[in-house]
Amino acid sequence: MWRSVFAFSALTLFGAGLTGCALNKFEQREPWRDQTEQACNAKRLVETTEFVTPSKEISGPGVCGMLQPYRVTRLGKGTVALKQRVTLACPALAEAEAWLADTIQPAANLYFGQPVAEINAGTYACRGRNNQAGAKLSEHSFGNAVDIMSFKLADGYVITVKGGWRGTEAEQGFLREVFLGACARFSTVLAPGSNVFHYDHIHVDLARHDPRGLRRICQPLIKFVPQLGGDGVPRATARPRPPERLPAPPQAPIDVEEDDPYGVTPMSARQPARAPTSSPASQLARAPAAPMRSPPAAVAAASRPAVARVPGSRVAAALPPHEFEAEPLSLAAPGSAGPGLAEPIY
Repeated sequence: MWRSVFAFSALTLFGAGLTGCALNKFEQREPWRDQTEQACNAKRLVETTEFVTPSKEISGPGVCGMLQPYRVTRLGKGTVALKQRVTLACPALAEAEAWLADTIQPAANLYFGQPVAEINAGTYACRGRNNQAGAKLSEHSFGNAVDIMSFKLADGYVITVKGGWRGTEAEQGFLREVFLGACARFSTVLAPGSNVFHYDHIHVDLARHDPRGLRRICQPLIKFVPQLGGDGVPRATARPRPPERLPAPPQAPIDVEEDDPYGVTPMSARQPARAPTSSPASQLARAPAAPMRSPPAAVAAASRPAVARVPGSRVAAALPPHEFEAEPLSLAAPGSAGPGLAEPIY
């Protein structure tokens, strides 16, 4: 009998220890979290609708939660469905709505001639970073982060982050526009190539990496000439938009995990190659039917964008077109961020 009691007590203590490690119960809640959330709500940066509804405070476990969570089923004033309902605090939700309006939808119209109709995303979850027990709590624990796994266009074509990052030229261009637009808005942006945990989604959050909240982390480092201006308006460049073409040929496999680090089942499986067709109902990724003409050489040389970097980040926002043509898009494998870079954190 005593052996049974002892065994039961040992198991109970062991389970309590695991719980404590998983939630990092000794971590404190930084004051800036509540301050920024209160300021966002005071400014009414989030408009409540039938698709965005306030809910009661989430307090715990531990320091997880938010003062005023919002349950969201659609974004963009109801124009963009969410594959599953998400929960976000005011600051992250306000930035996500702005990101959708000034980057995601303009990029979809630029590269595919139609808007995004549905997004597969994940948000609130009380857990450690990268789902590691005992790690510092993720920004997901405070409703301050969003993971994007895929985009569905109005005609039903799905662009997954996992497949599209190395997919057709139009898919690659679209996802890189989305990535750079996020780097201009969020303090942390991690995409495929940043580390093994983000091989199939784009992670964005509003974490503070320094006391003043000025430092930004934007990985991986890419070489790409964006065709969208800061206001979401396409700009004239010497390089035309990608033409319709078959998916890119198979490339070396990426170093990935066998399981899904975020505990969900994203629409991340690479889609099979599709044969080109002239049918209007074709689901193949395509650029608009009337691509921009290349301007004369003199105009092209004068209009080449200079190198631009997001303040505090390591991402090149634009390079001269002749360098872009000389070097293809950088598709570095996870873990190749280079010497001197901070270790990816989410």
